[in-house]
Amino acid sequence: MKKLLVLGIMALALAGCAAQPQAKVPAIDLTSLDTTVAPGADFYQYATGGWQKIHPLKPEYSRYGSFDMLGDTNQVRINNLFQSMLTMKAEKGSVDQKISDLYRMALDSTTRNSLGGKPMQQYISEIQAISSKAELAKELGALDDYGEGGFMNVYVNQDMADSKNQILFLGQSGLGMRNRDYYVDPANKELKAGYRNFLAKVFALAGIEDAEKAADNALAVEDKIAKVSWSSVQERDMLAQNNPMSTAELEKAYPAIGFKEYFAARNIADQNKLNVDEPSYFKGLNDIFAKTDVKMLKDYLLGQYIQSNCGSLSDEYYTAYWDFFNRQMAGAKQEQPRWRRAMQVPNSLLGQAVGKMYVDRYFPESSKQKMVALVENLRKAFNEHIDSLDWMSDSTKQRAHEKLAAFTVKIGYPDKWKDYSTLEIDTAKTYFENLRNASKWYVADNMSKLGKPTDKSEWGMTPQTVNAYYNPSTNEICFPAAILQPPFFNPDADEAVNYGGIGVVICHEMTHGFDDEGRLYDKDGNMTDWWTAADAAKFKEKAEKLATQFDSVEVLPGMHADGHHTLGENIADHGGLSISFSAMENAIKDKRPGLIDGFTPEQRFYLGYAEVWAQNITDKEIARRTKMDEHSVGKNRVDVSVRNFKSFFDAFGIKEGDSMWRPVSERVSIW
Repeated sequence: MKKLLVLGIMALALAGCAAQPQAKVPAIDLTSLDTTVAPGADFYQYATGGWQKIHPLKPEYSRYGSFDMLGDTNQVRINNLFQSMLTMKAEKGSVDQKISDLYRMALDSTTRNSLGGKPMQQYISEIQAISSKAELAKELGALDDYGEGGFMNVYVNQDMADSKNQILFLGQSGLGMRNRDYYVDPANKELKAGYRNFLAKVFALAGIEDAEKAADNALAVEDKIAKVSWSSVQERDMLAQNNPMSTAELEKAYPAIGFKEYFAARNIADQNKLNVDEPSYFKGLNDIFAKTDVKMLKDYLLGQYIQSNCGSLSDEYYTAYWDFFNRQMAGAKQEQPRWRRAMQVPNSLLGQAVGKMYVDRYFPESSKQKMVALVENLRKAFNEHIDSLDWMSDSTKQRAHEKLAAFTVKIGYPDKWKDYSTLEIDTAKTYFENLRNASKWYVADNMSKLGKPTDKSEWGMTPQTVNAYYNPSTNEICFPAAILQPPFFNPDADEAVNYGGIGVVICHEMTHGFDDEGRLYDKDGNMTDWWTAADAAKFKEKAEKLATQFDSVEVLPGMHADGHHTLGENIADHGGLSISFSAMENAIKDKRPGLIDGFTPEQRFYLGYAEVWAQNITDKEIARRTKMDEHSVGKNRVDVSVRNFKSFFDAFGIKEGDSMWRPVSERVSIW
């Protein structure tokens, strides 16, 4: 049941603020269509061209779509909640005090600008004082306690082989531009130069002696890291990332990294079992530590440290960061207004406390109940699809049914809210120190789970997040309150539109449990091979055909989509469309509606799906997302995906010779 009790001052602030009734939104906004284009010529343009014209790309965005539009609405809502808290006298230590003080400090650019980079000088000096690689490993451990290090990501998560328990994981990390292709592909030479200049800029702002040389050193180390890093496609190979060993074995395998000093600094005891995600990366990193001068490694650490804190310092730092990562890399033309940047800080750091406020104000219980019923309708349709598969054996089908039945479904908000009582926000400290300490709190919160049983009630997203997820280690699907709004879920819409929107999203997340990664986990979240070899081979053949469909799309002149990088998401879209369409047909078979707005239910299903992915996007952002995002761009999520279904062609009368037509022999049918 939804919790209505809110403790402390917040109860006064939100008294009488039950979920607010929202204005009715049309199920299909006819102005979103571009009827000058036939659906058989370019379905995405037909279904979303009007939306694109009405919502031109805002200068502060590199991509603006239905997701972003809904996110904008939520940001305004949350900011209004924060604004109303500024006049409150909150009790010290309460979540109200923490949220309102963080918000005030985030808005106060005057104080930050007067301090410049002074708040971080002590920590810069500590890095500069390093004189040996043993000291470097120790300092890296100290920085990682605040989430500010580099080289690797050390975290606690469910054991791949025993999901009931939490163990330590070590994964590759430490690239400022995140994706190795930006470093190793000559086509990115210009962006790489821009990143180097950004490093020089922030080094100079921080008073680093010979900032130009320091930037060269930092980039040289990142180049070395990139060369040994796994590609985005390699990172999708979950079996290859299951590499358990002990602390003693880790230290023996990679002696130059200095894990003994690193773990001592972080107060992490020896582990009988931990996991190394990418062994070849750590072998390469070991060589980098062994063969690279300490000064170069220090400059690299400085670069990682300074850029990780640009958002909590003066405007000069933020603008330098924005200019490269948002303008040069993504194509945005204008910084976000300060209030948007300010509200994102407490919304992130105190996410569930803000989520409690959001749910009480904006999420009606009726929406949750409708979602519960919808999920079960879709689960029933999924079971029917499993039964009808001609490529899956009976034994694997039985296990698939068991896994589907075992799904934990999380809708709207958690039953147990996160406790922030030990997270301190102190106005006597700088904004920089408060954010740094909050980061330390989150790292410590994660590390506190080491060796403990998995808490399956914990949520991986806040209720106010416009998104959804499937977690294979807990075998759960989650749909936060914020996504349960138009165009995804519209309580006033006909069933066809809702099945094309949130129905596909739900089945998308369900299908992740059976995609090329999710299928490697059983109903309890343990990595185990429960498919027969023949079934796996047939599945891989179909998945490869789907990857080829996306590989063939030229997203920009000379640049193709990466069907293997996006394979899991494309399989999930495919399953979402296939299964949700069947569920829609089941739902209306005894009460089929007539034409609505001149469209049949089948047409409205596909129009509802397309509306979810309406967007405008810069060429630079297309290029960036093609390298870094496991999701295909909106146009491809629609036009490439729908062309695998006879029901789509039938709905719009698309026939051979039309641009959208795909011959039966070239279509993919997985689910």
